[in-house]
Order: sequence, then C-alpha cells, then structure tokens
Amino acid sequence: CNHVFTMAELLCIPLKKTSDLDLVKPLRNIIASIFSTADNQESLKYTEAIQDFNKLRNNAVWKTLDKHESSLEALYKYYDQLAALEEKIPPAEVQIPFKWKDAFDRGSFFGGKISLTVSSLAYEKVCVLFNMAALQSQVAYTQNLEQDVGLKSAAKLLQQSAGILGHLKGNVIGAIQQEPTPDLNPDALGALSALMLAQAQELFVQKAIHDRMKDAIISKLATQCEDLYADALKQMQRESLRSLWEREWVPTVAGKQSAFHGLAMFHQSVVAGSMKHIGEQIAWLQKSVELFKAAQTRSGIPGFYQTELTRAERSLQEAKKDNDFIYHERVPDVKNLPPLEKAQVAKPSPMLPHWSSSFQDLFSDLLPVSVHQAMVAYDLRKNEIVNAEVGKLREATQALNGVLASLNLPAALEDTSGRDLPSSLREKAQAVRDRGGISLLNQLISELPGLLQRNKEILDEAERMLKEETESDTQLRNQFKERWQRTPSDTLTASFKGNAAKYRSVQVPCGLRFSLHPLGLLKDISFCRHLILNAMEADRVVKEKYEKHKRGIELLSGSESQLTAALPTASPSSGDSPNSAAANKLRQLMNMVDAIRNERDVLESEIKSAEGDMKSVFLSVLAKEGSINEPGISTETLGRVYGPLQKQLTDSMQRQETLIADIQRAHGEFSRGKGSHSSEREDWLKEIAAAHDAFNELMNHIQEGTKFYNDLTQLLVNFQNKVSDYCFARKTEKDELLKDLTSSLASMKMNDAPKPPQHHQGIATLSTPSLALYAHSGVNIALEKASESGSAPPRPPPPVPMQAPAQAYPPYQVPYAQQPPPQAQAGYPQQPAYPQQQAPAANTALPYPVNPQGMPLPYGAQPYPAYVPMSQGYNPYAPPAGYNPAYPYGAPQQQQQQQQPPTYPPYQNSPWGMQPQQ
Repeated sequence: CNHVFTMAELLCIPLKKTSDLDLVKPLRNIIASIFSTADNQESLKYTEAIQDFNKLRNNAVWKTLDKHESSLEALYKYYDQLAALEEKIPPAEVQIPFKWKDAFDRGSFFGGKISLTVSSLAYEKVCVLFNMAALQSQVAYTQNLEQDVGLKSAAKLLQQSAGILGHLKGNVIGAIQQEPTPDLNPDALGALSALMLAQAQELFVQKAIHDRMKDAIISKLATQCEDLYADALKQMQRESLRSLWEREWVPTVAGKQSAFHGLAMFHQSVVAGSMKHIGEQIAWLQKSVELFKAAQTRSGIPGFYQTELTRAERSLQEAKKDNDFIYHERVPDVKNLPPLEKAQVAKPSPMLPHWSSSFQDLFSDLLPVSVHQAMVAYDLRKNEIVNAEVGKLREATQALNGVLASLNLPAALEDTSGRDLPSSLREKAQAVRDRGGISLLNQLISELPGLLQRNKEILDEAERMLKEETESDTQLRNQFKERWQRTPSDTLTASFKGNAAKYRSVQVPCGLRFSLHPLGLLKDISFCRHLILNAMEADRVVKEKYEKHKRGIELLSGSESQLTAALPTASPSSGDSPNSAAANKLRQLMNMVDAIRNERDVLESEIKSAEGDMKSVFLSVLAKEGSINEPGISTETLGRVYGPLQKQLTDSMQRQETLIADIQRAHGEFSRGKGSHSSEREDWLKEIAAAHDAFNELMNHIQEGTKFYNDLTQLLVNFQNKVSDYCFARKTEKDELLKDLTSSLASMKMNDAPKPPQHHQGIATLSTPSLALYAHSGVNIALEKASESGSAPPRPPPPVPMQAPAQAYPPYQVPYAQQPPPQAQAGYPQQPAYPQQQAPAANTALPYPVNPQGMPLPYGAQPYPAYVPMSQGYNPYAPPAGYNPAYPYGAPQQQQQQQQPPTYPPYQNSPWGMQPQQ
C-alpha cells in the first residue's frame, strides 16, 4: 500500500473586531477611586503600568494581526494582564465601554455590523479569549503539514482552540450577563469547539499515515475522526446556527465525515486482506468507494479526496480479481461485519493559568478584589470599634472637665491673691492661642458651607453629563429605531445614578467621627439617612455650644493682660491657708486627674494606631482555602487586638468615678474654710475654664468635619472623572455608529424598476411611426431648440391629413383607439394588445393612417397627436423624475432570499458503522 494522504484545507475561525480605546485615563480613575485616598495617591504609582497595559491592548486587538506565533504571543500577554487585573478591580467600578463586533457577520442592509458594548473586564476577557482561539486556528492553517513539526504544532494549536471555545461555552453567559452576539452564543461556541477537535484528530490521522503506522491504528484514528466530524456537523446544522457559517463550511464538514468514514474502512480492508479474509476485504472496499464518492457529492468538490478514491477503486478491482481466480469467497454484507474500533488522540487542552511564557503582573501590588473587599469590611469593623472606644474616652474626659470647671479647680487653689491670673488658666489660654484661637475657629466654621457647596457642584456636573448623554441616546434611538443597535444608556448608567444618589444623601457637617469609603458606608443608603439625622442633631449641639462659650473663647484667644483685666478682682482669701489639709488633699487629687488625662491620651493613641497585618492574613487564607471568611477572621483579630485596650478603658472610667467623689468631698471641706466674697470672680474663672474645654471640643469636631468633606471631594472628583470617561467613550461609539449608518444609507442599491406593460410603451417612449410623424411635423426639432434655449416649447401644429390609397381598406374598429391608454392600476381593466405594424422608413408616405401609439385607424380617421411631455422646468403638472405610470406608488421591492446551506444527515454509529441517520 502506498501511504499517500491528500487532506483538504483546514477551516479557520475569523477574528472579532473592536474599536480603538484609550485605557489610561479610565484605569487611572478606577485605581484612584478604589485604592487612593486624599493622603495617598495610589494611582500615581501605576501610571507607567497603566500605559504599558494600554499598549498591550493596542498591539493585541487593534492592530492587524498576522497569522504567526508572534501575534499569538501579543494576545497571550494582553490576556494574562487582563485576567490578573480583573481579579483586583470590582466589576461595578468598571465603566469602560468595550465594543466588539460579531466575527461571522458580513454586514447588514441597514448599516454597520452586529456588535455589543459592555462595560466589563469580563466581557473584554471573553472576546480576547475568542480571538485567541480564532488566531490559533488560523496559525494552524498556515503550518506546513507535510512536515512532522508543522503537524505537531497545528494539532497542538487546534486542541488549545477547542479547549478555549469549550471553556467559553460554559462561562460566556455568566460573564456578559446579557444576550451575546451570535458568535459568542453557547451553541455556536460548542459547534466551533467540536470542529476544532475534529480537525486536530484529522491531523493525527495524517501523521499516522505519514509515519507508516499499522493500518489497524489508522483505521481506529479515522473512525474516531469521522465520529468527531459527525458531532460537529450535527451541532453546526442547528436551525439557529445554519446561517452563521461561511457558505462552504457545512458541505466541507459533511464531505470530511464521509471521507474519513471511507478512509477507516479502506484501512480496515487492508487489515482483512493481510489476514486473507478476501470476502471481508471486498465488503470494506466496496463501502469505502461508496463513501468516498459520497464525500465528493456532499462537499460539492469534484476532486475531493480523489487520491483516496482512486486507491480504493484500484484495490477493489485487484481484490475482486484475486477472489474470482483464487479464493472464491462469499462477500458478506457490510452490516454483518463487526463495528470499527475507535481511538481518540485529540482532546481539548485545559485552560492555562498564564498563556505567556514571560508573564509579569504589572499590577502586582494591587490587592485582589476579594482581599480588598475583606480589607474594607475589616476597616469598617475596626473603625466602628475605634470610634466607639474613643467616644467613650472623650465623653468621660469631658464629664471630668465639667466637674472640675463647676468647682473652679484647679484655679480655686491657685487664686489666693484675688488679682493675679491663676497659672492653670494661663496655660489654658496659651493652649487656645497655640491652636489658632477664635479666629481659626470662625474661619473653619465659615468654610464648611463652601466645602459642601463644592461637593454639590461636582455631583451636579456629573449628573448633568449623564443626563445629556442619556437624552442624546434616546433621541437617536427614536430616530433610527431598530437600526440603533447599541446598549441603552439607562442600562449602562444605572450604577452611576445609584452612586450619585448615595453621594447626594451624605451631607455630614462637623461633629461626626467615622471613615468614608466607596465600598463601605456609602453602599448602605439607610445608614446614610441615619447619618443625616445624627448630623442635624450634631449641628444644633455645636451651634448652641459655640454661642454659649463664645465670650470665654474670645478672652482666652486674647493676650494675657487682656484676660487679667477682664477678670473681677477680690480680696485675698481670709479662710484656710493654701497649705491647709483640705488644700493639700485637693492638690493630690488634681495630680491624680492629670495622671488619668495622660493615661487616656496614650490609650486613645494606642486605640487609633492598633493595626494587624490583615493584608498578609487575607492573602494567605485566600491562597490556602480559595475564599475568605471575613467576619470570622475580623472578629477574632479585633478581639485579640482591642480586648486589652477596652479593659484598660473600663478600668480608667471606674477610677474616674471614685476620683470625682473624692474631689467633691475635698472641695466641700476646702470651700467651707473660704469666704463668700469671691463668688463673682469664681464664676468668671469657671466660665473661662468651661470655654477652654468647649473650644477643644469644637475644634476637634470641625476639623474632623473638614477632613470628611475633603475626603468626599476626592471621591466625587474620581466619580466625575469616571462619568466623563464614560460619556467620552459613548460619544466615540455614537459617532462611529452614525458614520456606519450614513455610509450604508448612501451606498444602498435600489432594485431596478420593472418594465411597463406592452400597451404603455407609447407613453414612456415614442414608437417608430410616432417618430416619423414628429420628424414630418418638425416637432422634435422644436423641442430640441427649446431645451437648448431654456424657453417653453411651442405648441405643435396639427398633423397633416394623409391621402387615402387607391385601394379601399375595410373599416377596422379599434375599441381603445379613440381614448388614451388607462393607467395600469390595481382593479383597472388592462388595454388589449394589438399587433404592431411594421414602421416605414422616416419621411416616407404611410400607406394607412396610424395613431401615435402605432395602431391602425379606420379609413378617413384622423390620428391623435402624440403626447409630448414638456420640460420639467416649465410644466408644473409634469410627473416627477423616475415616475413610472405602471406603478404610481413605487416599484415593488424584490425580497432577497438568503440561500440556506444544504442539510447533510450525519452517519449514525450503527453496529456496522455506515448507515446514514434518517
């Protein structure tokens, strides 16, 4: 047996097309909105990485790709970076409209190609994966299949393509979450995967033949190849997919199915011949010849696998000759022979973690989405504990300060002269001046409305851009109807509008302590409304406290001499001496107060700064278990970190209660030894001490409110940038779609108008006798001169009566000769056709009278003058250009019927392996 194999060409998948898109600014805005804060601009660290990522996309999907391994490597690099970045950015934060066209669409009548735009990295990844599979099939097509290296490379690429398409089949709907383009339909992806796998098995058959393997092995491989082509043909001939493929695909697959079935039987006949089973050999060869001929018929190619057919026919003749002269065996029915065995070598390749051999994550420092979300949730839980514990500390300290201010301590121990400024009050005044005094306080209070207005203006501008884009899309959709084939703006802007509503609901002035994050508090709209109520109450409390202590804060903000002059004077204390037992007891207790204050400052600092390395914890858990149980891990970690600090806080508050009781008893003993003449001065001292505490509290609240509004501004600026990017991308898409629509309408080819009926031909074009009359009367010359001069043509003269011939003609009654032909309208009777007379030469006498329509008239009748249409510019009643009187309402449109490819029944795997499926 001469091992020669002439295989048909491989079928390769076309690439999807996309539009040019600049990812630099959108990605920078996304990273800034998620990972950056007002103090840490994380997006600036990734400027170069974002630019490199944008170059990878341009090289992979925008530039023309050659059918070469280098083009595959460009796709691999971009896909690896895209898959790594998708794990680190929440899907809801991506507002980049990725537009991809259908790979098999060859254009439509109303312009443009079928396309789909989705703002999702998952959709971009699906389309890039499809192009990877398509380009793998194209590179396999270009391999030199006559060499072993080319066969191996092509088989590997086709198996990888089948694996990718099979992966997409089960994941495309979940990734896109809407109706995909026809090429991404799961049924289409399954059919393409089956086709690629069948072609890979075909290459293994060819390699087995080239390597001169045993005929039994080749038969098994070919049988499996036929089975794979049958499966591919069955899927490709689904009603929803038949119009998707190229015209020659289905016939080629049907022909290959028959051809490999015949090839399997041919090599099985060689096995039977080697065992001297001549009858069985003849049966296999007869069916093999039949199948090779069926392959040519089904494929529509006369020379399809002609070499294999010739070999089978020659072997059949030789086997029959040997059987007739030597063996004389009975030829069995092929149905009674044992079924052919199968051996599948081609299998879909699994998805690789990284397709590029030189992959390096450009965004390695960015956390995966699950880790980032766990970190955000952990921060919210931690901030809740920190705010609660710090609030308890500050409330306890304010209560202690309020008790001391009401008792005028420690000023009462220091004010013995009645004229000098107590040292404790002097320190408080200096502390107020160091923090800016009442001037800074008034400035911060006056800036808060401006900060709120700035945030409101940013949000208003973002909403205005969204509104204009939506109105433009709605207007064009109403104008072009079903031809406006892109996702409605209301669908794409739902998340934008939701975020805008949440941002607008957060209007928090000073007085509240919490952290703000786009993935955290802002997603809970009920929390935001609760926050507003708390903010309104905090506003009222802050305003009342400021008005109550304004005079005392002004005194503390002034100079020391002004404060001394403002205090009332009193006579020196006449009671117990400053060194009495009661005074010494109060001094000891005040020292304990200072110690508690210092402890609380340290404790508050520890509560705020207590952090665990949760990033490494979450990353390790994700690597080991594949998921993160954030509530359990966060609760355990927070309990371990903040449990001891909460215990210290509880102990400090208990000691404070005991200390306040001791101070009140000691102060009572100290007051009984003093006179009552200094009550006015003590009231002033108490008021100033209370003003000092109120100033510190107000400054803390207002500074926190200012920080909150600045952080909110950063979020809103990032939000506005994303809206701006979205609107720009939608405008680019709109301009491209409008260009496609207008160009397609301009190049539309209208169907030719049908020819008018026979009896209307004299209306549109003059008959030969009519031309003779015009030539005789000179009307045509007048018309030509009128058209050249631009003036109205003169009325034609009446026709000259013609002389009757010598012989008499019998009268001839013409029913419609004396009236103009009726219009061919629906329901109107048609004019009967009469035989046309042969027209004589021009300027010759006519042997009989004729009308302008060329019909003969009775003897003596005068012909009607032919209708001469006036120039369009001078006849207000002239029909419009292109008017056809046969179809006054427009020529009928001829519907083009798309030719459907023929349906080929795949061969059923029957016990004898050759019966076509009914």
